Amino acid sequence: MPARLRRATAAEVATALETGDLRLLTKHFLAVLEQRAPGRSVEVRVPPYAAVQVVEGVRHTRGTPPAVVEMDATTWVDLATGALGWTDAEAAGRVRASGERADLSPYLPLT
Repeated sequence: MPARLRRATAAEVATALETGDLRLLTKHFLAVLEQRAPGRSVEVRVPPYAAVQVVEGVRHTRGTPPAVVEMDATTWVDLATGALGWTDAEAAGRVRASGERADLSPYLPLT
């Protein structure tokens, strides 16, 4: 994973939505989440594209963080854009979340 995620422009995001560029959309929306929920207590993983640490709380430095959220890229983009709700994604098994701060619903959707 790169040290800093590339910030996409609005035009790039619009084009990515039209073309279905999951890599660009995934990285863009993770970067937006980093800005809106700064911290290091929850690791959000969207393999194979990226992972970020967000949400204030216990600082994570090595090993498995105290809270982990993992999903595929399509699920992440759907959550970020509001096409899918957090509760529905969890109920459908599209999100795997563990830890006391792993509920990202207060931060979603990002658009």
